[in-house]
Amino acid sequence: MTVEDFRNYCLHFRGAREDLDKENRILAFKVLDHTFALADPDSFDAINLKCDPVKAAMLRGLYEEVVPGDVDDKKNWNAVDPHGSLGEELIKEWIKDSYELVIEAMPRKEQKKLEKD
Repeated sequence: MTVEDFRNYCLHFRGAREDLDKENRILAFKVLDHTFALADPDSFDAINLKCDPVKAAMLRGLYEEVVPGDVDDKKNWNAVDPHGSLGEELIKEWIKDSYELVIEAMPRKEQKKLEKD
């Protein structure tokens, strides 16, 4: 997966937008200010994705390309190597899962706002 493929896929979700951190180093994909994916666009050596904690641990055990995320909350985030042996469709599935987890965790009021957009 290329950084451009990653970017385009993340932006295809309803309400998704991209943002750069203060140092313009980390690309964050958000839905209503809630982050669902992170990556350094220059190195593009990892994609950080939100994940159910049980599934996150399972994926880390199954795939060497999946490690704890490069964020403070390592329990709920995985870092995925986009250049390893994982197929692009599997990575896209995990990006979609991350997006959906963020939506599910939102207050109902925010979910309704997203439905209207």
